Amino acid sequence: MSRPELTLIQLSDPHILAGQSERLHGHIATGTVLESALDTVTRSGAEVHGLLLTGDLTDDGSPAAYRRLRATVERLGVPVVYAMGNHDDRAAFRSELLGESGSGPCHAVYEIGGVRIVVLDSTRPGRHDGHLDEGQLEWLRAELSEPAPRGTVLVVHHPPLPSPVPTVHLLRLRDAGRLAESLAGSDVRLVVTGHAHHTGCGALAGIPVWVSPALAYRVEALPPRARLVGSAASGLSRIDLIDGAFVATAVELGAAVTVYDEDEAARVRFVAEHTSQVG
Repeated sequence: MSRPELTLIQLSDPHILAGQSERLHGHIATGTVLESALDTVTRSGAEVHGLLLTGDLTDDGSPAAYRRLRATVERLGVPVVYAMGNHDDRAAFRSELLGESGSGPCHAVYEIGGVRIVVLDSTRPGRHDGHLDEGQLEWLRAELSEPAPRGTVLVVHHPPLPSPVPTVHLLRLRDAGRLAESLAGSDVRLVVTGHAHHTGCGALAGIPVWVSPALAYRVEALPPRARLVGSAASGLSRIDLIDGAFVATAVELGAAVTVYDEDEAARVRFVAEHTSQVG
C-alpha cells in the first residue's frame, strides 16, 4: 500500500475570539473547536508535515485573538503556514503571527518537503470579497518563474470559483481569469482555499481548486427554499501527496455513530486479497 509522501493539514476559517468565554454567533466556542481539531489530528497518529491556516484566523482581528491562535496551533510542533482572510487585520496578523511590522498585503513563500507553498493575500481592507491587483499577480508570476522540486501549492483565502450559495458567490475572488492567466504553464498543482464555509472543488487554468470546510461553522449548501442556513458543524482538510499526486480530503469533526472500528492492517489485507492488483 502506498503511504503519503507528504501530509498537510488545512485548518480554515477558525474565527478565533480573544476571550475563552466568548461565543461566535452566541453559540460557538471557536477556540475549543480549534483545540478539538488538533486533538483529532494528534490522535490519528498521521505523520503531519505542516499546517495550512487559510484565512479568517480571527473573527475581529484583535492581537489577543492571534496570540491565542498561535499558542494553540504551535503546540503541534510542525511548520505553520498562515494566510490572511477578510476578517483578519493585516497589522495585527503581521505582528502577532509573523513577527513583522507593516500593513501591506501579506504574501509569503514556504518550502515543506520539497513542495513550495505560495501564500497570496486576496483581501482588501473594508471588503469581504476577494481582489488581486496587477502588482500582486506580477509578484506571483516572479515567484513561479522557476519550478519547485515537487511542485507548488497556492494558498489563497477566496475561492476563484462560483458557489451555489448566493452570498458566497458574491464574496468569491473577483476577476479569477486574471489569476488563471498568471498560473497557466506554471508548476502549481493545487490551489487551496477557504472562505466559503462549505466544501467544494473545481478547476482554474486546468489546476484543481479545493475549497476546505470551515472550522467555525458550516454554511449549508442545500438549505430549505429561500433560506440561508449556518450550522454548528465543522471540518478540516488533509492534503496528501501520494504516488506523486496531490489528494485533498474533507474530514468532518464532531460526534458521529461508529459503524466499524477494525484493525487497519487486517482490513487492508482483506481488501487487497479481493482487489485486482495492478502495477
